[in-house]
Amino acid sequence: MKKLIIITATLFSAYSFGQANIADARGYSVGQTVTVSGVATNGSELGSIRYMQDGTAGIAAYGNTLSGVQRYDSITVTGQISEFSGLLEISPITSFTNHGAAVNPPAPVAIGITTASESLESELIQVDNVTFVQSGTFAGNTTYQVTDGTNQFDVRINTSTNIDGTTIPTGPVSIVGPEGQFNTNYQIVPRDLNDIFTYVAPTTEINVLLNGSTVLTGSNYFIGNSSSISVTIENYGVGNLNILGSAFAGTNAADFSSDITATTIGASSSQNFTINFTPTGNGTRTASIAIANDDSDENPYVINFEGVGLDNLATEPTGNASNLTFNNVQAYTLSGSYNAGVGATKYLVLWKNGSAVTGVPVDGTTYMRGDIVGDARVAYSGNATGFTPRGIIANQNYYFTVYAYNGQGGFENYLTTSPATGNVSSTGEAIGSYYSSVNTANTSFVGDLTSLVNPHTFISYFNYKQTMMNEFEVKDTTNGDSYATCIYSGHREVFSGSFDWTATDFSREHVFCHSWMPTYPADNPEQNEYTDLHNLQPVNFSQVNAARSNYPLGVVVTVESSYEGCKLGLNAAGKRVFEPRDEMKGNVARSMMYEAISYNGTGGATWAFPSQISFTVPYGQDADIIKQWHYNDLPDNYEIARNEYVYSVQGNRNPFIDSVDFACYIDFSNMNYIAAGCGGLGIEELLNENLNIYPVPAREAVYVQVNGTTITGYSLVDAQGRVVETKDNMDVVGVKINAGNVEAGSYILVVNTPLGQTSKSVVIQ
Repeated sequence: MKKLIIITATLFSAYSFGQANIADARGYSVGQTVTVSGVATNGSELGSIRYMQDGTAGIAAYGNTLSGVQRYDSITVTGQISEFSGLLEISPITSFTNHGAAVNPPAPVAIGITTASESLESELIQVDNVTFVQSGTFAGNTTYQVTDGTNQFDVRINTSTNIDGTTIPTGPVSIVGPEGQFNTNYQIVPRDLNDIFTYVAPTTEINVLLNGSTVLTGSNYFIGNSSSISVTIENYGVGNLNILGSAFAGTNAADFSSDITATTIGASSSQNFTINFTPTGNGTRTASIAIANDDSDENPYVINFEGVGLDNLATEPTGNASNLTFNNVQAYTLSGSYNAGVGATKYLVLWKNGSAVTGVPVDGTTYMRGDIVGDARVAYSGNATGFTPRGIIANQNYYFTVYAYNGQGGFENYLTTSPATGNVSSTGEAIGSYYSSVNTANTSFVGDLTSLVNPHTFISYFNYKQTMMNEFEVKDTTNGDSYATCIYSGHREVFSGSFDWTATDFSREHVFCHSWMPTYPADNPEQNEYTDLHNLQPVNFSQVNAARSNYPLGVVVTVESSYEGCKLGLNAAGKRVFEPRDEMKGNVARSMMYEAISYNGTGGATWAFPSQISFTVPYGQDADIIKQWHYNDLPDNYEIARNEYVYSVQGNRNPFIDSVDFACYIDFSNMNYIAAGCGGLGIEELLNENLNIYPVPAREAVYVQVNGTTITGYSLVDAQGRVVETKDNMDVVGVKINAGNVEAGSYILVVNTPLGQTSKSVVIQ
């Protein structure tokens, strides 16, 4: 009882459409906003999730706003594409409309358990003639396995269903439910007891395999330039399956032939055939085969083919993408969209920081997200007319170029003339009037700051992956892979597919240790202080988190162990401390200070840095070290972007990122107010103290560095106030100025940083 999984008359058309259906939406980048309509195939029995599908594909929608949606309601949902443990979903949802009960609810697609795939994710499926591996009683929120005698498939039983607590069937069964995914495993999610029933073998049941893999009726198959492929027609039924013949139709039907003729296939038997492909021209070649048979709900069995012609390339688009525009431009993200090209099915988006893209794709080359193309990288490749690149940070000027193309699998044909181009600058700090209620001159400053940043929106510890990792920390590397960076060590862990804590050996590290918290243990049930995104940082677990344990942070002089940029050992006083890499010392200092100020008073306790960690660690966290790191490693554009991201989801800011001076007025060893602050030394003075210019005087070159931050631009001004040399749109840790191009004399060098501007005099001889 397989049903058509794609309702279409002509596939592999030479035209691309804007996002208008679920298949289009699935091609969008994580972070893009989409609007789709479809039929929900479950109601509240599966909780806050609604699996929905139209005639093209399925997708999950998640949110409490959908609580009133019943099974087989027709709905329209607007929200952001996100990913939850491998499952593509729309979340958060910004709006939705319930149109009422669907006139024609979707029927399940019957598949073999090895056929579950990304193309069927969130669609209603049915697996037949399988038995449960386990016995006994179903327990809610548990994954079970069924087997077809050779392979196994996951069955997810939810506590919210009436399946929980019932007896596991012992004989062959059929199971209906949406196809879900958890990490790398696909699964079926039955909705109630009616979705698990005794298997009854059909009289006839056709199944078609191409080169050994099942291809469902209505599916697309890319044949490339293969001259022939093997076809196996199976009969799962208990009676004879009669094949009545086959025929090709479509634009290039004459290029395809088959030896599938009238025949009879016995019960539980199969026969082998061949499809031949002999192109008679260049470019994309398309056709579909219809296999006539007497399986009542799959007659004819239709498969759509796409191949390439004599030139081994798909057809080149005739018009490129156009009108590249940008939206949702923030310090941590941005999105782009463009008009579809003419005769194009896909788009390659290249991007670069700081200057225009000059890289050009090469025909016959498959590019994946993160791949290098000349001087640029791939931000997106697919059929969508929009994208959201990963790895945006604050105060940068990003350039993009969009090329239309057709083809896949090494047969791509890119239109490289007149691509869509554009650039956009990410924003910086969006502080606004956030701190209008606090004043460092007031003796109530410490309490006022605590009241400002807490309370805030609760984000579960278990949602750190869906929020901080998926939407900010995880970035692209080559070949479509991703990587996460350990904040302490700098270690980059490369992985394929969805981020997974266990597979990457990463963990969520409490910079202000959980065991230090006066409310410890604060994880059962979860408390805000335990789950706060400002205090949680991604780190390698085995080599880094285990080494740090709950030791205080400090400067190691006697190394006992190390891993890339971090180390554990004894400080100058002989106390065991943990030292992160230099470029993140300020970051972790501000995480620790934030936790102290945010939760000071929680549980009726003072949240000062501990003076004694434990009986086995009879010393505490040195507050002076933390402040020193804070001043020496000032916030950079990455940290500014991270602060803005957390603000967007958690609703509060880290004040020590926004104002370096705030730390001057707090004694973190007792959380008391320091009226004198830093003795009048503000951020401008701190920048000036950290501005290094050498050599002085200079003859051939002037080298410039600002400790603790990056340089975004500079101007060299002569004694008459004239700008001799200037440069903007930089993001570097050091600058070399060619003094040989400048007349001898005294100058003022004005240096711009993400934190502000500073200047010093320089003499050139």
